[in-house]
Amino acid sequence: KEELKASSIKCVIGGSFGGMQTMEFVVQGGSAHGEYTTENGGPYVRSAVAISCGSAHAAWQIAFSESQRQAISSDPNWDRDPLKATKGLSVARQIAMISYRGYKAYQEKFGRKIKGDTLYGSSVQFSMKSYLEYQGKKFIPRFDPITYVKMTEQMDSHDVGRNRGGVASALQKVDIPVLVLGIDSDLLYPPKEQKDLASLLPNAECRIIHSDAGHDGFLLEQEDVGQNVSQFLDNGGSFIRKSQL
Repeated sequence: KEELKASSIKCVIGGSFGGMQTMEFVVQGGSAHGEYTTENGGPYVRSAVAISCGSAHAAWQIAFSESQRQAISSDPNWDRDPLKATKGLSVARQIAMISYRGYKAYQEKFGRKIKGDTLYGSSVQFSMKSYLEYQGKKFIPRFDPITYVKMTEQMDSHDVGRNRGGVASALQKVDIPVLVLGIDSDLLYPPKEQKDLASLLPNAECRIIHSDAGHDGFLLEQEDVGQNVSQFLDNGGSFIRKSQL
């Protein structure tokens, strides 16, 4: 706030991990009684769009995070030189990739396609296996194991109700309009989480977008996501009414 010398923020927008950060902006700056306000005492954040996230990281999401961290810590290099634990990082990325899609998306794209002539046993090269291995290897130059572990820990710490009297108490104090978007096939952050989030905000609307891409739908369904965000910004949140939930 002081560094940017911004008098207020028109709209904070984020999806997935960015959605969690958005919700922190909302609870800290989305009320005249929040931690951050304007010079005249109004909400520092004037509106927000939270996409494909919930109010707190649930046990389901923590389970995926923990399995990825254990994949990294199981790498022999983790204890002696963690930056070289790239085999573990590759497996962690593969676990994450599974959670980003869903049954239908993977079945339609890969099914039981096989590369080569071997049809069963440990030598079978399922196309699904090749895809996951490729994604794991491609990820290594872009990330390091330590950063990945710390990032998942930060995601697991997401809880807007912590030290604020619980989730409901924290969200009910928010004054600003909030658009909550979800993806109907999202297994990692199910639509119920977005609906629950919106129901606890005094001035919010939840919209669920259809996609067969799972959690990645918030990235791939650019037209639908963009239309909803644009409409929200164009109308300044004025279309949001509790009766519409």
